[in-house]
Amino acid sequence: MLINIGGWLTDPTHWTGPNGIPTRVLEHLLYAGISLLFSAVIAIPLGIVVGHSGRAKWTISIANSLRAVPSLGLLFAVALWLGPKIASSLAYVIPSVIVLVLLAVPPILSGTYAGIQGVDPAARDAAQGMGMRGGELLRKVELPCALPLLLSGIRGATLQVIATATIAASISLGGLGRYVIDGLSVSDYPEMASGAILVALLALAMDGILALVQRFAVSPGLSGKFRNTPGNRPVVSTTARGDAATEPASPTDRADDQREALV
Repeated sequence: MLINIGGWLTDPTHWTGPNGIPTRVLEHLLYAGISLLFSAVIAIPLGIVVGHSGRAKWTISIANSLRAVPSLGLLFAVALWLGPKIASSLAYVIPSVIVLVLLAVPPILSGTYAGIQGVDPAARDAAQGMGMRGGELLRKVELPCALPLLLSGIRGATLQVIATATIAASISLGGLGRYVIDGLSVSDYPEMASGAILVALLALAMDGILALVQRFAVSPGLSGKFRNTPGNRPVVSTTARGDAATEPASPTDRADDQREALV
């Protein structure tokens, strides 16, 4: 089986043409990118408002409940309801995007809300003491502090969307799911397995890219990059009679101690 999968993936005919792997990867990324863009436009502002104001927390619960909705069933339901009302080729693209948006909103919304809510109250108090209010406090303190969790939510949503975009092929769309659906229809198991492997590799690659973005976008003070480094460790010295912390001995004191020891 592994030899058959390797042969399918290395076959030059599967890397060219409208059904080739590069074309399917671009289609998959297109569906996922559009869905993530709409999800971010919806979830990030809503999470900021709820986290900053502390109101309408019920929206977080409703969004999290969407995770329990079966994606494939919802896709068929939306396609059957919305498809006949659209005369163009978007009749199947729009239902797929709607389902993927519903899937991506909860992790982005939860990450944004948790990041804003988790800001250290001392940081807020210090900023308010400096005269920051409202939008300035949000822009200069809360959002930078919330960035690690916000980006983590986006990373989680990206993994889910890329994995779930495979089902778009079940309603005659492209993407890497095309290999899974087409292989299933003719019992071509190497093609099915190869499609699944390509989806997994694409998800891992995107997660690695977003991890690099998160590494450079988040302040080192928030990521803990400079925590417990030698330059930041306190200098503690002990006396000869006990373990109580004292100030480091001066050169004169050390010379006197050495002189007494010699005598």
